[in-house]
Amino acid sequence: MGTRLDTLRASWRQTLDSRDIDLLLADHLGKTPAWIFAHGDHELDPAAIEPVFQRRASGEPLQYIRGRADFFGREYRVDSRVLIPRPETELLVEAALNRAPHGARVVDVGTGSGCIAVSLERERPDLQVFAVDRSPAALAVAKANNDRLEAHVRFAASDLLGSVSASFDLIVSNPPYIPAADVETLDAVVRDHEPRMALTPGPRGTEIIERILDQAGRALVLLEIGYGQERDIRELAAARRFKVEAVIPDLATIPRVVVLSAHGD
Repeated sequence: MGTRLDTLRASWRQTLDSRDIDLLLADHLGKTPAWIFAHGDHELDPAAIEPVFQRRASGEPLQYIRGRADFFGREYRVDSRVLIPRPETELLVEAALNRAPHGARVVDVGTGSGCIAVSLERERPDLQVFAVDRSPAALAVAKANNDRLEAHVRFAASDLLGSVSASFDLIVSNPPYIPAADVETLDAVVRDHEPRMALTPGPRGTEIIERILDQAGRALVLLEIGYGQERDIRELAAARRFKVEAVIPDLATIPRVVVLSAHGD
């Protein structure tokens, strides 16, 4: 026996956000959220949708349940193999687009879903964009997004740049930067579901950033950083003879993207 959509929505509203309910119903029925809102008398077998609602109620991210996330004006396929793209990371893409010379060789280190690399290539087809990740599972997701969005990013399995012999003009990365001790303080949706290796690199939170700078050579380096890390990044940069060219805040005025250049002797 079917249940009216408005009845079903009302029964879950104390457990789930109304927007999540409507998005999941829309996905299930192949409709839009507006259609769901306007057709409350439409009937649906609750057994067909309630397992999906239960997944969301248990804390599984909406993007993993839906299998997609929006980033820089495009839709990317995502699942538990990769970090969910965040709006803050769009600042990293914008900074790279603004600073990459025509025809530059750019590498996205720790590409995950591929959202940074694919966005750069789609916005600037003149760029030669490469992407690396040490996780074969993540690379499979990135390659699928690359193919679906008809991009031309080249991929390689590599622990940072350790297996890459080419040189680059720009290095971009949204590395894991959360100190290990802080992971337990994260929202359970993030802590319990997103890949741990994409969240924390170790006790300091800067271990991967340190290694990227050690491998960067003369490339311009653009990094997403975490809350309260600006001073540490400045000290790391100075110790490795990098100059901080810019620090870009996010909408919450938190320093979010740092641009570093090698200044040599």
